[in-house]
Formats: sequence, structure tokens, C-alpha cells
Amino acid sequence: MALLLPPAIWFGFEQGLSALLHARCEAAPIGILWGLASLALCGAAANLAWPVREAEGEVTHPWIAHMAIAVAGIFSLAIVFQTLALWLVPPCVG
Repeated sequence: MALLLPPAIWFGFEQGLSALLHARCEAAPIGILWGLASLALCGAAANLAWPVREAEGEVTHPWIAHMAIAVAGIFSLAIVFQTLALWLVPPCVG
């Protein structure tokens, strides 16, 4: 779950932001809040994998937990950059 959630969160963030800004150009503050909420959800996904990173059993493996944490970090970084771009550059210039 922790491995698959961050890409899904990022996809939902991108689709929601695109739909929001195509409908209303002046909704950039809502988009920034959407980015912060998506970032928090990626953090929650990493938090799911955190306790498993030291455990090894039949169903769990530390390598997959480390991959899930890394994937959450990578997609969080993508969300942060997109949110910063929205904050710095007005969405509907011209």
C-alpha cells in the first residue's frame, strides 16, 4: 500500500490541479492548499512503511519498505516543485 499510494496521490494532484486551473485561473491559492494536502498524504504513505523498514518476515521485507519511503520522497518532491511553480508563476498569464 505504501509503495503504490504516492504515485496515485501525485496523479490525483496533477489531475485535480489541472481541472481546477482550467476552470478558474484565480484559484491558485486552492491549488497550493491542494499541493500541501497531497504532500501530507505522501508523508502518511511513507509513515505506513516506516515501522516495517527494520522487520523481516514472510510478508514483509525491509528493502520494499525502503523503496516505499524513497518513492514517497520522490513523488513528494514532484508535488513540492509543482506547488512552488504554482506559487511563483501566475497560472493564467496572458
